[in-house]
Amino acid sequence: MKTLKGEKGFTLIELLVVVAIIGILVAIAIPQFANYKKQANDGAAEADIRNLALAAESYYATNGAYPASVTTITSTTTSAAFDGAGFKATKNVTLAFTNATTTFTATASNSGGTKTFTWNSASGGLQ
Repeated sequence: MKTLKGEKGFTLIELLVVVAIIGILVAIAIPQFANYKKQANDGAAEADIRNLALAAESYYATNGAYPASVTTITSTTTSAAFDGAGFKATKNVTLAFTNATTTFTATASNSGGTKTFTWNSASGGLQ
């Protein structure tokens, strides 16, 4: 094969090797990125349930009973004790709350995560 003097550039084989290496790196990186995203979503749900439990305990200290529902403590207009508190669930986090007179149970999950977190005040917190 003839080459001209002074001709510079990459051969087709060199370019194919680079493309193959980039493809391998992408095949490794994308699943890892998806896993990190799920972990972050689970972390948001865990943080929200801890904040919900703190707000419920604060509500109990103020009112002598646990709130009837999540909206009682997530709404800034329902209870004077929480006006301006601004507790709001993270996007895609679903909170559920059931109460008894002196205890409550709450669950939180994120639609983009893999875990469901449960908080039980009778047994001492996050389960």
